[in-house]
This record gives sequence, C-alpha cells and structure tokens, in this order.
Amino acid sequence: MALKIGCCGFPKGREEYYRHFRLVEIQQTFYKLPRLETVRGWREQAPSDFEFTLKAWQAITHAPASPTYRKAGLQIDPAAHDRYGSFCPTDEVYAAWQQTREVATALVATVVIFQCPASFSPTDEHVANLRAFFRNIERGGLILAWEPRGNWPDDLIGGLCRELDLVHCVDPFGRPPVHGDPAYFRLHGRGGYRYRYTEDDLAQLRVWCEAHARVYCLFNNVAMWDDALRFVEQIKALRPSRDACDPVTGHVRQ
Repeated sequence: MALKIGCCGFPKGREEYYRHFRLVEIQQTFYKLPRLETVRGWREQAPSDFEFTLKAWQAITHAPASPTYRKAGLQIDPAAHDRYGSFCPTDEVYAAWQQTREVATALVATVVIFQCPASFSPTDEHVANLRAFFRNIERGGLILAWEPRGNWPDDLIGGLCRELDLVHCVDPFGRPPVHGDPAYFRLHGRGGYRYRYTEDDLAQLRVWCEAHARVYCLFNNVAMWDDALRFVEQIKALRPSRDACDPVTGHVRQ
C-alpha cells in the first residue's frame, strides 16, 4: 500500500505545513481560479517532492444559483446562467476546464477533483453531460476524480467511471468507492465539518486504506490538522519495524 496523507487546504501557514506533510488539496481553485503567477509561486516555494491536488473550478460543476458563486464574488450574466455548471456542453464550461487545467499544470498537480452538488442528480441529461465533457476534454496526463453527491447508484457510478476513466472520490465513512486507482478519500467529518475523528475511526480508516494499492487520504474537517497528524502517528506506531510511514511527509508505503 502506498498511502499519501494531507489536508484539504492549508490549516496552518505553508512553511509549517511543508514541515509535516508532502500533500495538499487546493480548495481555492473551486471558488475562483488564482492567477497563474500566484500558482507558480506556490509551486516554487514548496519542497521539490511536495504534491498538489486540486478541486476543479465550480463553473464546471455548479450552477450560478449556487451560494458558492456569491461566496467567491463571481457575477454571471443572468442571461447566460444556463451555460454554466452541470458539465454542460458549452463553450463556457470547456473554457473553465481549460483554465483549471492551466492552473493544474502550473502546480504540477497530479489529481483534479470534480465535486458535484446534490442537485447534480442521475438524470439522463446529467449523465449525457458527464459523458460529453469527459470524452471531449484534454486531460494533460492528470488523474480525474469524480465526487458525486445525492442518490447516484453504485452500478451507474462504476459504469461511468470505467467508461470515462475516472476515480470514484468518496468519504469512506459515507460510502465505499466503486472504481479507480488510486483511491481518493476526502474526510468531511462524520455528520459534519466540526467532527473530530476518534482513534477507533482512524483505525477503521486504516483498514479501508489497506484494501487499495494506492490511496490519497485528505482530511477536510475542523480538526483536519490534528486528525491527519494523528493518523500518520497511528500508522507509524503499528508498523515501526517496516518504515511504513514518514511522520514528516505523511507518506506511507507498505
């Protein structure tokens, strides 16, 4: 098992974060894409072996009525609202992917996560949009992970992920992944963001991780910093003789 542990965003200053982990998932890119000059600075300031993943810009996945547009200060012409989000086969959505991919390239990122709202339900239109989008975009060597919300059945998720070469991104405390290598876990907190994972929770998480050859494990709860460090230490304590986990990088190899 190759396990990479980190946080969704920087819960501490970047210099301190770099001393403890070698993986982060960038959240800012979901709300509003940063300038490429800014992104290149992040890459240059990080250790050479540091790994970035990132969330795709919401213009691809979320409709302009989403409160996340207001949070980001994005203003879309009301006449063009139906041309954004839900993987619509429009010039605007494809341009949003092109800009997202440029940021990923500047970061030398490995994975892009498409987090969908619950309103992106398994309708015929949404499935058709999903197929068209992932069949037509230029991936640039990136691993693409899809995090569906709502009532998507496992057989449909698995079939689409196999067909479109996607990783099924999940919170494993909510549902198991049905397809993809590496596995990509996003830990949102059991019952909500304010949840702090117990030692038993982390032990269960370890078991789920060990079912996969490669795993990205990103904490996204209020205690993400402490919980991620505790998870690293728990694994290290269980395998002290096998050099399974570097407590500084948070990378685990078995």
